[in-house]
Amino acid sequence: MKVFIYVVCAFLSILFFWELLIRLAEPPPYILPTPYSVLISFKENSILIYEHAIVTIIEVLIGLTVGVILGMITAITLEIFVSARLIFRPLLIFSQSIPVFAIAPLLTLWLGYGILSKVVMAILIIYFPVTSAFHDGLSQTPKRYLDLAKTMGGSQWRNLLFLKIPHSIPSLCSGIKLASVYAPIGAVIGEWVGSSQGLGYLMILANGRVKTDLMFASLLTLGLLSITLFSLISYLLQISLTKYLRT
Repeated sequence: MKVFIYVVCAFLSILFFWELLIRLAEPPPYILPTPYSVLISFKENSILIYEHAIVTIIEVLIGLTVGVILGMITAITLEIFVSARLIFRPLLIFSQSIPVFAIAPLLTLWLGYGILSKVVMAILIIYFPVTSAFHDGLSQTPKRYLDLAKTMGGSQWRNLLFLKIPHSIPSLCSGIKLASVYAPIGAVIGEWVGSSQGLGYLMILANGRVKTDLMFASLLTLGLLSITLFSLISYLLQISLTKYLRT
């Protein structure tokens, strides 16, 4: 309930300073529309925004699910095999040094203008945070626990299943939270580069037709979707983590 109140207060504060800026600077409507005109545009184009928002949500959810699974598998692989750390860790760091806008046109060229290129873009953005957070948790298991397991004859796999993975669950949850924030960014960037559906495409379309109010309405919709996704995942992770700690 407190989080909801904070979100509402933050949203109202943005509207207040937005309206204040317009009254003081008086920019033309095609540069910065008023909050009222954006709300009117949202109401008039609600069906259109809804149809494109559904596409973006599907891309984000698929990318988030696949990216989290791949990140977990990669983190476990890096923890088990020393050679994997020597080979794949530099590749992971290198992948994050390349601007996503440079990758998006290539993905569109290779995978087409459909949903697949947007999903892959979302996966690429969230893959590293999940892998890094989970691997950090795995590698930071207290040494005294590992020494105790070693004296009791614990194998590498048993240590991984019963010590390292349970200890790294909070780190994994942090990585998933970050991924839920980054996933919409990847999907929208893919839609900007090449698409005929999605909120990113709708923003580019509105911008080309100088419908700034519709572009802002699409942008606010994307922001609300991102906040909702992050809040929902944080809530589910908190409940899951609480039940896990009680067992």
